[in-house]
Amino acid sequence: MRSTFFSEVPLVADGFNRVAAVDCGTNSIRLLVADVNPATGELLELDRRMTIVRLGQGVDKTGRLAPEALERTFAACREYAQVIREKGAEKVRFVATSASRDASNRDDFVRGVLDILGVEPEVITGDEEAELSFTGATAELTGRDDLALAKPYLVVDIGGGSTEFVVGDDQVRAARSVDIGCVRMTERHLVRDGKVTDPPTPDQITAMRADIEAALDLAEQTVPLREARTLVGLAGSVTTVSSIAQNLPEYDTEAIHHSRVSYDRVREITESLLRSTHAERAAIPSMHPGRVDVIGAGALVLLSIMERVGATEVVVSEHDILDGIAFSTAAESR
Repeated sequence: MRSTFFSEVPLVADGFNRVAAVDCGTNSIRLLVADVNPATGELLELDRRMTIVRLGQGVDKTGRLAPEALERTFAACREYAQVIREKGAEKVRFVATSASRDASNRDDFVRGVLDILGVEPEVITGDEEAELSFTGATAELTGRDDLALAKPYLVVDIGGGSTEFVVGDDQVRAARSVDIGCVRMTERHLVRDGKVTDPPTPDQITAMRADIEAALDLAEQTVPLREARTLVGLAGSVTTVSSIAQNLPEYDTEAIHHSRVSYDRVREITESLLRSTHAERAAIPSMHPGRVDVIGAGALVLLSIMERVGATEVVVSEHDILDGIAFSTAAESR
């Protein structure tokens, strides 16, 4: 008979703090439990998971979080609370981004999360979101000569409701968040009579592209997009494009992390996605079911950014705002 006297939770090494980071965006909610050493930039992952909850369902139109979207999110929080307890995280930080920033009933969301996880969600600004994304994406690049990435970086986090732009080298120089996420663009331009057009019409794509270009003009007022020498792309739209570019038989984090996708390949994939039907997109082996209807818009945002900055490739990172939240939480625990 196995003894339960000794804990099966692994010990925390010297210099590390065990933390849990939750990133709740417009389309998905994600959890990372990790041992982090803020002094060295090391992050030892214990558990990383993602659930599509579509918290931002209809927010652009109604200004409110839908009851069914809140319940999907709370269900994921209950699952995450159990994982956090099992892994023995010393501190939890819950960051909420675009959808909950925009909602008039965000107090309902805050109360629900507090009841389940025991921490109040921080509804951060777009600039704070951008800085956390930059930290998460670049902390591990320090001293990585094998990657041969030229500075400054332009880190682009294409979310569900917004996209964050950050230019920096070892530290952030400028950051801006604009409202051109994959869910927001889909709901704003590709939905007719309550359904996503399948496939989108040329006029819909043209209108979406104009909206994206206007947002890039806005971002460029604050962030010197064209000064960057390396484009680093984060979040599900970018990682899914990478998985398609590599013809992966299933979603493979290791194959995707630090992969490089050329501009020509991004353009080819974007055009294909915008011509395809729901069934055709769903049949892509590496496609998450929750991204089938929004991946075309997300890919178009990426393509438009690459064209604006003249990037010949995008370096894809699986480490993003979630890792940035973990680093910031560990630093505060020291």
